[in-house]
Amino acid sequence: MLPPATLPAAALILCDIALLSLLDLKRSALSPLGVPAAWLEGALRLLVLWGARRLLSLAWPSQVPLVALATVSLLPPTYLAMGHWFGDPPLLLSSAPWPWLLLGYGAAGLAYLIWGVLGQREEGAKGGEDKATLWKLVKLFRPDAPYLAGAFFFLTTAVIGETFIPYYTGRLIDILGSKYNSEAFAAAIFLMCLVSLGSSLSAGTRGGLFTFSISRMVIRIRAMLFSSLVRQDLAFFQEVKPGELTSRLSRDTTMMSRWVPLNANVFLRSLIKVAGLYAFMIGLSWHLTLLTLIEVPVMLAAEKVYDSRRQALLKAIQDSIAHSGEVVREIVSSIETVRSFATEEEESRRYDEALDETHRLKDQRDLERAVYLLIRRLLHLGLKLIMLHCGYQQIRAGLMTQGNLFSFILYQMDVGVYVQTLMYMYGDALSNVGAAEKVFEYLRREPSVRTEGTLAPDSLQGHVSFRNVSFSYPSRPDIQVLKNVSFELRPGEVTALVGLNGSGKSTCVVLLERFYEPQSGEILLDGVPIREYEHKYLHRKVALVGQQPVLFSGSIWDNITYGVQDCSKEEVIAVARDANAFAFIKELEGGFATNVGEKGGQLSIGQKQRLAIARALIRDPKVLVLDEATSALDVDSEAAIQQSVMNGQAQAVLVIAHRLQTVENAHKIVVLEGGEIVEEGTHVDLMGRRGPYYRLVRRSQTGGGS
Repeated sequence: MLPPATLPAAALILCDIALLSLLDLKRSALSPLGVPAAWLEGALRLLVLWGARRLLSLAWPSQVPLVALATVSLLPPTYLAMGHWFGDPPLLLSSAPWPWLLLGYGAAGLAYLIWGVLGQREEGAKGGEDKATLWKLVKLFRPDAPYLAGAFFFLTTAVIGETFIPYYTGRLIDILGSKYNSEAFAAAIFLMCLVSLGSSLSAGTRGGLFTFSISRMVIRIRAMLFSSLVRQDLAFFQEVKPGELTSRLSRDTTMMSRWVPLNANVFLRSLIKVAGLYAFMIGLSWHLTLLTLIEVPVMLAAEKVYDSRRQALLKAIQDSIAHSGEVVREIVSSIETVRSFATEEEESRRYDEALDETHRLKDQRDLERAVYLLIRRLLHLGLKLIMLHCGYQQIRAGLMTQGNLFSFILYQMDVGVYVQTLMYMYGDALSNVGAAEKVFEYLRREPSVRTEGTLAPDSLQGHVSFRNVSFSYPSRPDIQVLKNVSFELRPGEVTALVGLNGSGKSTCVVLLERFYEPQSGEILLDGVPIREYEHKYLHRKVALVGQQPVLFSGSIWDNITYGVQDCSKEEVIAVARDANAFAFIKELEGGFATNVGEKGGQLSIGQKQRLAIARALIRDPKVLVLDEATSALDVDSEAAIQQSVMNGQAQAVLVIAHRLQTVENAHKIVVLEGGEIVEEGTHVDLMGRRGPYYRLVRRSQTGGGS
């Protein structure tokens, strides 16, 4: 199938040939004008082709780009103006042999292809998202604006100074190559040293300011991201693995923080340098400068193709590194399970596979970059050979000196590097946009459970009511875990939730703690929906102790007083006694100052459970939730905690336990089965009914478990 612009292009070529045939009839009148006649011919061709293009657009929506029309019309006069370096071409294209005409159309076709590559942009929503992400990234540097402004000032000063150095180098060559003038030589040396010193000082100051801005930004963006993450709901942390979050916090925040200062530094430096270098190059030889411009569109096209591939590979590498980090975290955190099942080799093989995938992607990235650099260097070498030949011709013609040619070569070597840097900046920006997109996604993510409540009364009874609560986990929306559950927790009473695994006991706890929101129904605290309470107030008054309590690295004192300010020693000792923890704390060498290790690894599970109970009691809660909180304790310790915590206290206590002896003394027992409440009452009442609770007790007594 022909490209969409084939028919319009063919029609324009026929129109151009017809015009050249008419101009050939006026050859005798135009030829005496010389080079201006060629420009007149080119302008007339461009005007006619542009008009024909407008007419053809009525029939064919696809257009031949204007750059192709400009190339085919204006290339011949430009070529003549560059000095007849490649033979003696005809003055007018209308009188030229057909190879010259085909050469012009070939150049136009090349321009059309390059324009097509460069004209490809990220269309639609993706392009808009990239621009929005870049703009958000730039706005994050608003607090660093004074430092960046100073850095850009010194950057400009340094670049201007660097631009003068090749010029004075050429002057020195001309002075040494002609009759020696000591005063001119000394002046050139002095100015060259002065410019070099000023440029070096400015460059050093610029680098320091940029580095300072980067450090501030890294700290700021990490703090913002972590603050956003810790406010997310539990469903978010179940969907996103910790290894990925760690990678975003460390690697991605660094990449996006470095982008604006470093890339703006490189981009502005390259832009000023290119402008200054081209100004000097035009002053030395505008003919050679026009020749060097041939390299720019070809290199831009190659860079565009390479950048699209590079962006995709960098994103894949980032995901692969995050995956391998997650594998390490999972294996290390579960090393006991790995060792108990003797799966060390399988886990090592799994990690090797993750590393191999990362290595493969990096090899592919390096290979594609090597091919790209080879093509770029071959193009650069070919242009340099042509430029040297043309420079030699200009020296023979007396149009420039040897020193000027040497300065021009130095400038041309630099300008190629800076033009390539400008081309590279776009791809580098895209790669960092890929890193920033995920960070901004986390920053703007709103948790499904909002913490916007403001209610914080001075007094609270602790009366909890579940009213027709139904709930499904976000990861399993088609499975209803709770179905119209209704029960109450009364102050001074102990309420026990019992049932088989998966009956919904722990789900009631996470809803009471507002880790999730129920799909229907509501949970009331003293007659007010719990979402109306201020976040910190609610979790100070409703305290949870789980079966696997998490302690933080630090002292026992720090873990008991976690999240509570200004606790007295007497208060800490009192809650430690109530949790039956004071006895073992006294036996430790450091007492309350003893370090518990990472996640409390220096303590037994029973000791950790007792510290977790003390941590809950220090808040003086009105609702205390014990979710298998004494499962690792012996009978005597559990009885002591029940005596001090669950009996005769003002707070409402909710107990979940598989060991039914724990719940026998509860004021009320709620039996859950399949997410529904099937029985309520005391132990004696429920045993007399011989219903679901009775069967649970019998199963427990016969060793069937619950």
